[in-house]
Amino acid sequence: MSYSVTFEQNAGYLHAVVTGMNSKENVMNYLKDILHECMTRDCFRVLIEERLEGPRLNTTEVYEIASQGQNLAAGRQPVIAYVDVNAVNLSNMKFAENVAVNRGGSVQVFLTLEDAKRWLMHQYNTVNRKNTAAHDNK
Repeated sequence: MSYSVTFEQNAGYLHAVVTGMNSKENVMNYLKDILHECMTRDCFRVLIEERLEGPRLNTTEVYEIASQGQNLAAGRQPVIAYVDVNAVNLSNMKFAENVAVNRGGSVQVFLTLEDAKRWLMHQYNTVNRKNTAAHDNK
């Protein structure tokens, strides 16, 4: 395994930092690791901060990862904010976002960690407001 994932629990979301070598296999494996951690912590909002080194994946690999990633969740679809700190541009990541969203996923790609955190907290606060309103109406 030529990658590692560290986790930090924050209010409303789990922050996963991925380091190591960039490859299709590593990305598929770290996504499985993150999903497992989400299930263990019962926390399905996650910020993925990818810091993988090496050549970026090609479009076919990105498509396969995004398509297969939706199958990994087995009914529990995490809300994912994704930042690739080593990306030269976001075209491949936006493509992956579109593939995942078209398959029912909730994924958003960001240029900065601050924008990703802000989006996740908005998602968290929106759900909490809806839950509070539903509870108050009982």
